[in-house]
Amino acid sequence: MAILFGIIVGLALGLTGGGGSIFAVPLLIYGLGVAPASAVAISLGAVAITAAFGAAEGLYRGVVELRAALIFAVAGMVAAPLGVYIGGRVSDTVVVLLFAGLMIVVAVRMGLKARRTPDESAVVRARFAEQATADPGTVCRYSGDGRLRLNAPCSAALAAVGLVVGVLSGFFGVGGGFLIVPALILITEMGIHRAVATSLLVITLIGLSGVASAMFSGREIDWALTALFVVGGVLGMAGGRRLARHLAGPRLQWLFAAAMLATAGFIIVERLLFGG
Repeated sequence: MAILFGIIVGLALGLTGGGGSIFAVPLLIYGLGVAPASAVAISLGAVAITAAFGAAEGLYRGVVELRAALIFAVAGMVAAPLGVYIGGRVSDTVVVLLFAGLMIVVAVRMGLKARRTPDESAVVRARFAEQATADPGTVCRYSGDGRLRLNAPCSAALAAVGLVVGVLSGFFGVGGGFLIVPALILITEMGIHRAVATSLLVITLIGLSGVASAMFSGREIDWALTALFVVGGVLGMAGGRRLARHLAGPRLQWLFAAAMLATAGFIIVERLLFGG
């Protein structure tokens, strides 16, 4: 079952290009009977390693903004332990209910994106980098030689958002792609395809930091289960990216948004009405 659930998460991640990893924690808790605190730690590791394969592909194709990713990721790696620490100080019920709220937010954002910018819903079909945007309010801009100018304001903006993503990733056990991608597009001139590729590297590094923090904090991690979940995640990621060339688009985004809302609704009912 662990491999099957890992495939589901990897498939969602590969098909949607961001937000799919949010299914990992509910599947671990309700599908495999893992305690919420351990589920967060396992999810961080599984998502990080799965994202690493996508990041490696992006690096090979030259579509990852490496310097920007490192600034973002280092800040997130510093903050992820704080998220793990906070998560360890609240009850399982609070963590799970807050996670359900996060799923609702992500689902709403995914649905709005599918309606307002349907072209971006097919982002995982992308092969190489596209033309950058030219919003006059963008903090990070490209120079004439095609390199991103990482001046002080740009670096500070990347680090600030990285801190926020790190805390959320450590607390909830999610990759944070649903925050990283729009943040990169807002802060920099990079387009949607390059932002997704860059986010996979950030997710990998922040996730690994969160796992290390969970280990040092004494959280119980079933490594055999984690390995099976990772194997499934990698297989699902590869299959999802292949299928995405044919299936990705607004309808698929709406389908995943509906699945998130249904899962969140189940979690809320289960915790509030049946006492977890």
